Amino acid sequence: MASGGSAIRGSRVGAGPMGEQDRGFHAERIQVSYWDARGNETVRSFAANVADEDIPETIDCPSSGLPAGRDKENPPSAEKVAPYKTHLAYVKERRSDDEATELLDEALLQLRTRRGTVSPSLP
Repeated sequence: MASGGSAIRGSRVGAGPMGEQDRGFHAERIQVSYWDARGNETVRSFAANVADEDIPETIDCPSSGLPAGRDKENPPSAEKVAPYKTHLAYVKERRSDDEATELLDEALLQLRTRRGTVSPSLP
């Protein structure tokens, strides 16, 4: 019966410095700050060898859910959310029957004119 150390089967025991400087905590990193419309700052880390054009200009800010940009003076604007309308508000916006008939007649006339099927008897 073999008794060994505390190594888990399949782990990289004694791997040594085989490229660890390029990965994980040892890699050279740059930090980029992003700001959203409310002034929240989010800092993301990227590898130092990443080209500047590969670093995104905007991200979604985790603290507010708004888009955040790299320019502190001009952050992306907050999304405008339309207020919820009740069914009653939609009913109040409806047009009268006369207006609806006029709109329908105008739309039909425009369609027939585009197709070239306007007959002289139609208004």
